[in-house]
Amino acid sequence: MKADRESVTRKVRIAKGQLEGILRMIDEDRYCIDIATQLMAASSIIRKATKEVLEAHIRSCVSESLQTDEPDPKIEEALSTLERMIDLG
Repeated sequence: MKADRESVTRKVRIAKGQLEGILRMIDEDRYCIDIATQLMAASSIIRKATKEVLEAHIRSCVSESLQTDEPDPKIEEALSTLERMIDLG
């Protein structure tokens, strides 16, 4: 992985903690809007981590692929992943 491991790991751990908290909220039968708000927060941090990983991939792996005349699936993979990310938004 070319992205900043520490930064991505921190974001994923935050999301993990949020998800664990959301599970507790569900078990406690908390207010739906509060749960939805926390779900959106977890989703947001995951999107930020995803963006960071994809950005690093494009700046390194895809950029290197563009320097050659050989067809490389990395470009299609990046485009497909970006498309899926947009569809999730």
